[in-house]
Amino acid sequence: MAERSTAAVDVADNSGDEPLTAKADAATTDGTAHTQDSEGAGLESDGREASAGVPATPDLHSGHKLAGRYRLEECVTRLDGFSSWRAVDEKLRRAVGVHLLPADHPRARSVLAAARSSALLGDPRFVQVLDAVEEDDLVYVVHEWLPDATELTALLAAGPLEAHDAYQLVSQISQAMAAAHREGLSHLRLTPGAVLRSSTGQYRIRGLAVNAALRGISAEKPLRTDTEAIGALLYAALTRRWPYESDAYGLAGLPKDLGLIPPDQVRAGVHRGLSEIAMRALANDGATASRQEQPCTTPDELAKAVAAMPRILPPESAFTAPPEYQRTTYQQGTYGRPSARPTAATQPVIAVPPPPLQSRTGKALKWAVSALLLAALGLGSWQLAETVLDRNKDSGDPTPTQTDTNDSGDDKSAVEPSKPVKIVGAQDYDPLGGDGSEKPASIKNVYDGDTSSYWNTDGYFSADFGRLKEGVGVVLDLGEVQQVGNVDVSFLGGDTSVELRTTDGTSVPQMPDGFNKAAKGSGTKVSLKPDKPVKARYLLVWLTKLPPSDGGNYRGKISDIKVTS
Repeated sequence: MAERSTAAVDVADNSGDEPLTAKADAATTDGTAHTQDSEGAGLESDGREASAGVPATPDLHSGHKLAGRYRLEECVTRLDGFSSWRAVDEKLRRAVGVHLLPADHPRARSVLAAARSSALLGDPRFVQVLDAVEEDDLVYVVHEWLPDATELTALLAAGPLEAHDAYQLVSQISQAMAAAHREGLSHLRLTPGAVLRSSTGQYRIRGLAVNAALRGISAEKPLRTDTEAIGALLYAALTRRWPYESDAYGLAGLPKDLGLIPPDQVRAGVHRGLSEIAMRALANDGATASRQEQPCTTPDELAKAVAAMPRILPPESAFTAPPEYQRTTYQQGTYGRPSARPTAATQPVIAVPPPPLQSRTGKALKWAVSALLLAALGLGSWQLAETVLDRNKDSGDPTPTQTDTNDSGDDKSAVEPSKPVKIVGAQDYDPLGGDGSEKPASIKNVYDGDTSSYWNTDGYFSADFGRLKEGVGVVLDLGEVQQVGNVDVSFLGGDTSVELRTTDGTSVPQMPDGFNKAAKGSGTKVSLKPDKPVKARYLLVWLTKLPPSDGGNYRGKISDIKVTS
C-alpha cells in the first residue's frame, strides 16, 4: 500500500477532512477501507451506502473505459459519493488519475468548475488537470499521475527531514501557493498527502481547488487557511509530529495541555530559523512568543520571510571509497551484479613462453639493430647540415634572421598566440531559483580536465526551465583580471543554448544582469568568442535552453570548460 500511496497523484485521501485548526481524523491504511466523513456519515468501500442526500459512488470496475480512451485500472479511494482511480490513457499511452462522481451529485458542478480553473493555471509546481468532462450521467476529472514521486507522508515515515530539505519544502510550497492565490485559487486541504517530491527534488502540490470541492470544503479566510497548512507541513517536517493534540496522517500529535510549542523545543537539533518560520505561520493570530516577529498570514508573506533567511546549504556527502573494479555483463538481469557461477577449483598454472627477443640471441640482435639506426640517423643529420652550409656560401648573403625581419617593422602586426588561462575556482549560480543553489557538490567537474565527469542542473519540465526562471549557470574565477579571448564549453546530453557573460569587478554580481553579455551559442561543443577584447576576472557561463533528459525532464550537463587568452 505504501507504493500505491507514493505513486498516486491527487487521489482523495480519507484522513483529515476537517480544517487543520480542528481535530484531524486519523489516516486509514487502505484507500478503500470504511471511512467517516466530517459530518459523521458512514460509507462502505463498495460505495453502496452514502451520506443522506448524496448519490452512491458509481459502480464501475477495472477495465471500464471513459470516452473510449481512459481505461480504469485500480480503485484507490471511494468516499462520500465519489471515487478515485488509477487509469491508462490509451491514446497517449500514459498513466493518469481519474476522479469520478455522478452527474447529479450535489458537488458535481463545483468540482467541474474547480478542475477547469486549476487547469487554466498551468503552473508546473502543481499536478496538472488534463481533462474535466460531464458524460453519460458521470462527471470525471483526469489529472497527471507521477510514478516517480513520493508523498510527504512516506518521507516523514522514515524520519524528520534535514534542514536543507525542510527549507526547500517551505520555500517551494509557499511560492507555489502564493502564485495560485494571485490567480484566485485556494487549496484548503494542504495535507502531507497532498505534497509530492519528485526524483529531482522538486515539490509538487496535488488537488489544488479540486480536493476541497470534492468534499464541499470552504473557508472564510482561504489565504490564512493555506498559510497555516504550510506551517503545519513545515512543523511536521522538522519534528515528525503533527502540531495539534490529535494524531493525524501517520504522525503523533503534541502532548495535551502544553499548547503549541516551537519545533526546537519538541526535538533537539532543529534549525532555529525554520522553527520560528513554522511558528509565524501557525500562530498567525498574533506575534510568536519567542522574538515577537510579525505573523505570516498569507503564502506570499511566508515566502518573503523564507527568502529573507540565510541560505541553508545541503549537507556535505561523506566520502566513500570507490568499490573494487569488477567485470560486469550488460545482458538484462546481470548488469552490475556479481556472477552467480560457483567458484571453480584453483586452475593449474601453465608455463607461458617468454615474449619474443627475450633470449640471449634476441637481445644481441636488438642491440645491433639499435646501433645501425643511430648510425644512419647521425649520417643523415651530418649530410643535411653540410648541404645548408654549402648553399649559404654559394649565395654570399647570409640568411635573414628573425631579428632582421623584426627590424622591418612587421612585428607590430604579428598576432600573439593564445595561451590557456587557468581557472582557479567555480561556483553554481542560481539567483533566480527558490533556494539559490544548483548542484554545488559537482561544480569542480567543469574544469577538472576530465570530460567523463560533469556538472548538471536540476531537472525541469521544459527546455525553458519550466517557465520558473530565465536560466542557471556556472561562475568561473580566473584569480585576477585577465584577457579573455575564447571560452570553449562541452555539453553532454544534447544541444544546449548558452551565453558568456563577464565582469571585471572584484566580486560576483548578485543577479545575471550585473554581468556584461559577451557571446552566445548553441550545441554540444560551443566556442564563445567575444566580438571585442574583454578583460575580466569572473566569467558567467549562463545556460538559457536545456536539452531533454531521462524521465521526461530537461537537464543541462557541462563536462568541460577551457578558457584561452
